[in-house]
Amino acid sequence: MNWEAMDIGILGPAFVAGLVVLATHVPLGQRVLERGIIFIDLAIAQLAGVGVIAVHALGVDTNDLMVQLAAFSAAIAGALLFYWTERCWPDMQEAIIGSVFVLGATAAILLLAQDPMGGEHFKDLLVGQILWVDYPGLGQPALFSLVVLAFWFGAGAHRHLAAFYGLFAISVTVSVQLVGVYLVFATLIIPALAGRFLPNRFRLSAGYIIGVLGYGIGLSISALFDLPAGPVVVWTLAAIAIIFALIGRWRVQGMASVDPRQ
Repeated sequence: MNWEAMDIGILGPAFVAGLVVLATHVPLGQRVLERGIIFIDLAIAQLAGVGVIAVHALGVDTNDLMVQLAAFSAAIAGALLFYWTERCWPDMQEAIIGSVFVLGATAAILLLAQDPMGGEHFKDLLVGQILWVDYPGLGQPALFSLVVLAFWFGAGAHRHLAAFYGLFAISVTVSVQLVGVYLVFATLIIPALAGRFLPNRFRLSAGYIIGVLGYGIGLSISALFDLPAGPVVVWTLAAIAIIFALIGRWRVQGMASVDPRQ
């Protein structure tokens, strides 16, 4: 163990980045699970990444605004496509989402084929570089998250299909640039999946607790054992989610075994 690696100057911003991602992804993930479109986040995250890669690969004079516009444009285009396909071919929605993900992933590989650092860039897109985040860089993502939450809970956007797709695209685009595709998927789906074993009134709060513990413990383990932060956090989220799911299942079985006549 390397206790010196527990540097709050590095782990602090990474943990806050996790909180920013969790803020929107926990409620969005529950909605994704309810709708049965599990891989939509992978597809839209991949499209956002392709937008960023395309700007660099095409040699455009890039700046932060240009990169963000490319990422948002690709993600919004994907969201509009999925909104349309759900209305026209709902029975084929999941197959279309999976196909778009594969097309996005292979497009990224083709765009990076002539780049000597292409493999590293593609790895960064998938795994993320959460430990490289700093506090100044979290201002814009935090602002986007607050806007999404305001529309989601305050304006009731979760009840409208078009609003769901739009807010989803914004959230995923911001998050994938912070933590990578794998953590985006894990943060959306794993807490929501564990919540299915709990009563409805506890699902949202349990999702946030699982997420906070997953990022906090996962980042600490990755620092102590000098392991990649993203994969460790994914596995930690899964382990904590399993514990919550087992507790929820145990409570349900315990309540069912009680004879109401006693």
